[in-house]
Amino acid sequence: MREAPKELRTFLAVFEPAISRLFLLARERVLTAAPEANELIYDAYNAVTVAYSFSGRLKEAFCHVAAYSGYVNVGFNRGADLADPDGILVGAGARIRHVRVTRPSDLGSAPLQRLIRAAVAQGRALVPAQPDAPTSRVRPTTGSKRRPRARIP
Repeated sequence: MREAPKELRTFLAVFEPAISRLFLLARERVLTAAPEANELIYDAYNAVTVAYSFSGRLKEAFCHVAAYSGYVNVGFNRGADLADPDGILVGAGARIRHVRVTRPSDLGSAPLQRLIRAAVAQGRALVPAQPDAPTSRVRPTTGSKRRPRARIP
């Protein structure tokens, strides 16, 4: 398993330890299903997010993991097109859907695992060949942060 980059661990340090662990476990689930995926890491205004793409381009991302102050979302960039017979996807936009994760056992659910595998297949169809080794890159964001302030031990 790919080690979480130092920058990502630094971004996650402002969250409660349980949220950071949950985020890293969600990241592990995605990378287990798609070990060759690239990570696009964003320290955004209200969340820390990692998008996964086989091309390294955000527009071809197939899913993402986002840490918020009280939960983690596993999002699907083309989730509106995914079969969801268990009805676990949330969202009403034209494309993106997500599953809110509040405990580690949520990540092991069969319906969520099926969605992750289906999203990986979508991503692979967008980028049939990946010539380079996978990367983890921090991407710039703008605007002030509206997420938890750094914890003081």
